[in-house]
Amino acid sequence: MLKHSDDQALGRRGGHLLEVNARRRYESDGVVVLPKCIELSWVEALREAIDRDIHNPGPYVHSYDSEDNAGYFHGNLRTWENDPTFRSFCMDSSLPGVAAALFGSRKVNLLYDQIFVKEPATMVRTRWHNDQPYWPVQGRQVASFWVALDHVTTENGALEFIRGSHISGDWYQPEAFGSTAGYDAYERNPDYKPIPNIEAEREKYDIVSWNLEPGDVYVFHGLTVHSAGVNRTKQVRRRGYAVRYTGDDVVYDTRPGTNAHLCSFVHKDGDILDSDQYPVVWTHPRTTT
Repeated sequence: MLKHSDDQALGRRGGHLLEVNARRRYESDGVVVLPKCIELSWVEALREAIDRDIHNPGPYVHSYDSEDNAGYFHGNLRTWENDPTFRSFCMDSSLPGVAAALFGSRKVNLLYDQIFVKEPATMVRTRWHNDQPYWPVQGRQVASFWVALDHVTTENGALEFIRGSHISGDWYQPEAFGSTAGYDAYERNPDYKPIPNIEAEREKYDIVSWNLEPGDVYVFHGLTVHSAGVNRTKQVRRRGYAVRYTGDDVVYDTRPGTNAHLCSFVHKDGDILDSDQYPVVWTHPRTTT
């Protein structure tokens, strides 16, 4: 059953409430919302950067039309490597410090970033999944920071999460999203489970969602099962920008089913991530070399 949260206790960032309440909620539920986490100047800069990418997309674009051709989904990843706005945001915004506080980590690495745009009348639901099976990493300190760049509601594609689903440790078999070229199939992994038909039995699950204002952020664990609705509005865009960060316990690890576009040519399984591809973006002030 869907529950909308109206918890205002997390409105401050960078202080005691973030470190205690938000981290506690993140650890127990696998998802937390940080209201007003991102300054509106960043929101505007990211909007402009996304529009640049739509008109001149980078190499990892994964976009598709709705089945009825009425709407359009634009996605791209690793955009920070080619656009200075995305690069600066990933490294210089408040998010790396917020990630460190949530992880309780002495350092934070950037795994990658990703654009998610559901234009008006895009009647394609993002299917239920968890993210970490797609990613070439092992460890528990793995999270997504999904920044709202528009008003996000159930009408235009708010994200939904199964509360506490990260605790089970279940890894679900990756599947392609939409009809995206180059993402048609993922290698089957015998250690992964098929995702249940959650949408057909929603009442069995503790599904939570939040409407967001521009600058609000969903933060969710790499194993938290989630989805996103359709954009049934006629004029309202739903632009989101996600940055994936990792903490101290995360190492490189490839497995059957991993997204090849996220892998490294220089890492071996078990290596720490620190590199040009997965840069360290925050260290504890008392960390010494």
